[in-house]
Amino acid sequence: MTPPLSKVDLRVYPGSSYPLGATWDGMGVNFALFSEYAEAVELCLFDSIDDTVESKRVLLLEYSDHVWHGYFPDLRPGQLYGYRVYGPWNPLEGHRFNPNKLLLDPYAKSVVRLERWNDALFGYQIPDPHRSSTFADTDLLMDTRDSAPFAPLAAVVDDSFVWGNDKPLRTPWHKTIIYEAHVKGLTMRHLKVPEHLRGTYAALGSEPVIEHLLDLGVTAVELLPVHQHVDDHFLKTRGLSNYWGYNTLAYFAPELRYSAQKNNPEDPILEFKTMVRSLHAAGIEVILDVVYNHTCEGNHLGPTLSFKGIDNRSYYKQVEEEPRFYMDYTGCGNTLNVSHPRVIQLIMDSLRYWVLEMHVDGFRFDLASTLGRDVHYVDKLGSFFDVIHQDPVLCQTKLIAEPWDLGEGGYQVGNFPVLWTEWNGKYRDAARSFWKGDPGTLSEMATRIAGSSDLYSEKDPHASINFLTSHDGFTLHDLVSYNQKHNEANGEGNRDGDNHNHSWNCGVEGETDDARINALRFQQKRNLMATLLLSLGVPMIAAGDELSRTQQGNNNAYCQDNAISWLDWELTEPEKNFYQFVKQLIRIRKENPVFQRRKFFIGLTSKAYNIKDVIWYNVQGLEMSEADWHDPQALWMGALLNGSAINELDEKGNPVAGSTFLLVLNASHKPVAFHLPRLNRGDAWIQLFDTASSEQLPDDTEAREDEALYCGDAVYRLQARSLVLFRLKR
Repeated sequence: MTPPLSKVDLRVYPGSSYPLGATWDGMGVNFALFSEYAEAVELCLFDSIDDTVESKRVLLLEYSDHVWHGYFPDLRPGQLYGYRVYGPWNPLEGHRFNPNKLLLDPYAKSVVRLERWNDALFGYQIPDPHRSSTFADTDLLMDTRDSAPFAPLAAVVDDSFVWGNDKPLRTPWHKTIIYEAHVKGLTMRHLKVPEHLRGTYAALGSEPVIEHLLDLGVTAVELLPVHQHVDDHFLKTRGLSNYWGYNTLAYFAPELRYSAQKNNPEDPILEFKTMVRSLHAAGIEVILDVVYNHTCEGNHLGPTLSFKGIDNRSYYKQVEEEPRFYMDYTGCGNTLNVSHPRVIQLIMDSLRYWVLEMHVDGFRFDLASTLGRDVHYVDKLGSFFDVIHQDPVLCQTKLIAEPWDLGEGGYQVGNFPVLWTEWNGKYRDAARSFWKGDPGTLSEMATRIAGSSDLYSEKDPHASINFLTSHDGFTLHDLVSYNQKHNEANGEGNRDGDNHNHSWNCGVEGETDDARINALRFQQKRNLMATLLLSLGVPMIAAGDELSRTQQGNNNAYCQDNAISWLDWELTEPEKNFYQFVKQLIRIRKENPVFQRRKFFIGLTSKAYNIKDVIWYNVQGLEMSEADWHDPQALWMGALLNGSAINELDEKGNPVAGSTFLLVLNASHKPVAFHLPRLNRGDAWIQLFDTASSEQLPDDTEAREDEALYCGDAVYRLQARSLVLFRLKR
């Protein structure tokens, strides 16, 4: 197709092929768009988000290194724009150029108009569902309707911002406690946040929310996707939305929906930066959950909003024998082609932008195994990891992998290279199964508590991001309240979501007035949370678990932008007590070096204090034997963590030492008599807490010294399904 002539003359100079995107230099705007297979590119300028047709269309005549570019001295920040890209329409060869479709710049830093779903957003002719025609070959027929009235629009922005003395916090990994949260879900029902700010970046950076984070004691927030995303068409037709946001449209633009102010294109950017600055001032890092494995454009029947119409062959992995179709390792229809240099560049430019311009501290990579696929197989030495490691900016940030995807060989827990930490799915499953009372889980639970050296022996314990729950799955409260998922509200007949949750409802499915059942559920929550916060590795708490949040049994609330997903801040007395318990657990972890070890236990005797750095005990107070470890019915053990044998130096080069603790667990349905081990004559064990009691931990743990239990002289009655922590008093 021959492109039309420009509708109006506008001063344009050759400009530069770098940087990509729309760049304001204080004098004018440089536009640069990569497309290897395009035949022509037209810049389309709009005067208003309500415009249904562009006011100006200008051909970009300069073409360098597969980049179409031009410099416009008359344009300024705030200018709305999109692209029309001309090239072959040949889906069978993987080309889906259609100049009738207005396309969003992949480097757009501000999206000022969201998609308005209409059939014109699809590059092919959607058949009438009331007719008998088949959908089998429908994507081969070009649709000639103009999508401009319905397509997303980008805006040129000025990135300037007064950061003051803000700088990266670089909290050491071993001192990090992560709080996974959704910008809207965390703040939407917070009564102390002004109503007009709730659900926004401004709310997350507000004093009431920061006060909660500080009171709880976490050191970092890990935000569910804040890149501009698309609400899927099929969800909109059901009256739902893509609440989690794992459906990225623009990798540089902060999500417009989370901005309290939307008067200017820079408002979401300024509000996000202000939020980061406020969190940093409080000592809290900001980690972003990022989705570089796929985009919102779906499979061959998905919409044409950006990448698909700009250069489908370059941006997406396609089936080699049939490039009409996409390789799908994500379950979302497509997979970004990370093997292509320009796609790697897009990802790296995006990551650096969020670090250098937005001041974030790290990233959690969704379905990260996909990013390591070299052609088909996951390669931990692949180009993506090489580029990250050599980058002087990104190698200093926190890098977290979700170490799996849906493709063959995609489960890669323990296999990511140095610099990377991982969501440890094996920790989650082991802790759930152990406290559920599954037989044969004792040995693995001990390994997980000790930092998962079976997975990370070539790294350090902080490589394991330990978690019980996350956004994806049951909340902690639902984990102990439901045996089965209840996802009917999602409109998919309860077929969606994981069927293997390792959950136990404590005897009744769902909410109940039975005081005995409710007491057991809180006890199980105390067990799980204490295990998490006293294990080696980096703990991650899902937002609201400390508040006993429920999703009513929904374990896939990705489309529930409502009270199912939003945190409820009004707590009952038992919920308040549980919150206080979690707070005190975090305090214990932060105050005692033995729970923040930078290195694995080595099991050797310390010269300073004649015991090993870790000893595992059976109920007789003797070291665990091979028979003990392999007893399928045994669900109890003790772990002595020697604070005098850490063998590490602190930041100032001084030897690290601290208190010695005894952690005792019983996941069985019956109490056991546990013999407290004898160390040296005169030593005594001070009980700090017993999860079988709903009593809060005292603010001052020294207050219990008069209740000390002497080593070797005491048999502690360990209640069914309970965890007890003792501190050694010398």
